[in-house]
Amino acid sequence: MARHRLVEVLFPPPECVLGTEEVLIALALLVVAAMYSSVGHGGASGYLAVLSLTSFATMEEVWLKQHAWSLNLIVAAIAFYHYQRSGHHIPRITTVFVLASIPMAFAGGYFLIEGAIYDVLLSITLIWASVRLFRADSNFDEESVENLPLSQAIPAGAGIGLLSGIIGVGGGIFLSPLLLLKRWATPKTAAATAALFIWLNSAAALTGSYLSGEWLVETYTLAPFGSAVLIGGFVGSRLGADLIPQRAVRIVLVVVLILAAARRILLLV
Repeated sequence: MARHRLVEVLFPPPECVLGTEEVLIALALLVVAAMYSSVGHGGASGYLAVLSLTSFATMEEVWLKQHAWSLNLIVAAIAFYHYQRSGHHIPRITTVFVLASIPMAFAGGYFLIEGAIYDVLLSITLIWASVRLFRADSNFDEESVENLPLSQAIPAGAGIGLLSGIIGVGGGIFLSPLLLLKRWATPKTAAATAALFIWLNSAAALTGSYLSGEWLVETYTLAPFGSAVLIGGFVGSRLGADLIPQRAVRIVLVVVLILAAARRILLLV
């Protein structure tokens, strides 16, 4: 048995050997993870964008979503650790959105809904949010946040959870701009909330997808890509939580939203 394991380590099966494309993908995923984690996001929309530009674009949509959620779990966990350790997490804000979203993320991961109109509306929403955040005044990031109304937060959390499960993301691209535009959190508090929210929603959606009867996660694919996002997520979230100012976090979020919107538009072209 020991000899057999040694042979596998020294001479791995062909599918476990990284080619040029896989190495380039891993580097791209590392960069995406660093950027997204700096604002508390797991990066699923970015990973899907990268994979859609490679030979992996021919894989089933379920395969793509399950691997994106898996990478999300790695990066979001690291992002939350850094933002929470730096004192930016406010549990009462996170709790409301998490409790409302998890059941809906589970349902969204179970069902598959597609459509060009949906992609267009989603892209428009993301671009609108990015423009609003970019044009916000200089006091936007430091002003006192307003109280979180449950009558608005609960349905918002449920809706974000459902969308997260359907399209294969963790929900941060929706939650972060909502928290900021409603002035329910500062950029770094929003990042901390988004990180935990994304991790739990990704886990719920992945579970729902698994129970639907289709489990397509490949260990030999996830291992190198997971290692890449682990490094990128550590560096990015460390910078975002401790080293760059609130306004810079917001501006990076704007870039992330635009990239997410561009990814949906590219799929329609």
